[in-house]
Amino acid sequence: MTPFEMFSASIGNFGFPLVLSIYLLIRFEKRIETLTSAIYELMQAVDKDK
Repeated sequence: MTPFEMFSASIGNFGFPLVLSIYLLIRFEKRIETLTSAIYELMQAVDKDK
């Protein structure tokens, strides 16, 4: 079964909103990790200035 077939079967079984949410979470996981790292570095810089 190809990824496209699995994706379309999941849409039929679980519904479009659920499949879209899972897809976006997987896709944006790396960006969320990068943002978390940037926030942590910003917190350290602010603490250093105090």
